[in-house]
Amino acid sequence: MTRSILLAVIVSALLLACGSDDTARITLDDQGRETPTFSSESAFEFIEKQLAFGPRVPGTPEHVSAKNWKVEQLRAFSGGQVFVQEFSRTVYGNDLDMFNIIAAFNPQATDRVLLAAHWDTRPRADEEGDPEKAEKPIMGADDGASGVAVLLELARIMSENPPPIGVDILLFDGEDYGKTQDLQYYFMGARYWTENPPVANYQPRFGILLDMVGAEGATFPKERYSLDYAGGVVEQIWNIAAELGYDNFFINQTGQYVLDDHWIVNTQSDIRMLNIINHRTNGRSGIFANHWHTHKDDIDIISKETLQAVGDVVTEVIYNRLK
Repeated sequence: MTRSILLAVIVSALLLACGSDDTARITLDDQGRETPTFSSESAFEFIEKQLAFGPRVPGTPEHVSAKNWKVEQLRAFSGGQVFVQEFSRTVYGNDLDMFNIIAAFNPQATDRVLLAAHWDTRPRADEEGDPEKAEKPIMGADDGASGVAVLLELARIMSENPPPIGVDILLFDGEDYGKTQDLQYYFMGARYWTENPPVANYQPRFGILLDMVGAEGATFPKERYSLDYAGGVVEQIWNIAAELGYDNFFINQTGQYVLDDHWIVNTQSDIRMLNIINHRTNGRSGIFANHWHTHKDDIDIISKETLQAVGDVVTEVIYNRLK
């Protein structure tokens, strides 16, 4: 997850003229359906299992092993409806093989929603004060593993409780490889996916990106690109969170412009995607949590309460808020 930098504000000003909220007419009304139970215990275990591979940095054996495990999990949960999109890049002199992982649930349905997270981890801890530590890859318990864990738990739920609409889970690779402000080497999986769509004319109602959704004390203000491109859905999801008693997490405030995979999807495709991401509304002291891009981003900072809040909200949307 890259920092919100001045470039983000400049780019946003240029893009807003051509960007629009195509989700304004989507309604997420209570349909009276029963919503399955999301287990934060299970999601927490999915984080632990990812961390057991070590840092999931493209170009490493750990990365390939973690990919194989995620594919195996999603194949089991989806009944084999998994596609791995492979691509390669040469970055900073390193030849990298990367993999977007896509799983389809209720594949016959033409009415679909896209749920996404990035699964790779950062090859350097550039927010560390110690230069020696700064060159070592991070575990990424929150930045990477938490979003994946919530989606894996949702996949487990959907394997037992078929969703009323089509749901696609997309795990982006190569999100966090770039050096600070070197944007061409961030979001590589999202760039490749939008430029090489696996399904022609794919048009879900909207997409939800989960990034850094597991830390203790997390807050999710309404990220600004999400409001610009998918504001109609953002407002309703935050209202649903308040109904469920999670307004201490999904705070009713406008957040920052955050460059992330959803920025690529919104600006390079016709799909509208919002981002649920832990950040602060006041960026003067840095907009991300203190563990961001450091070696503190490990299992100790993960909160089952935060995972439960995010999981409950997304599960409610999928099972009870879409006609």
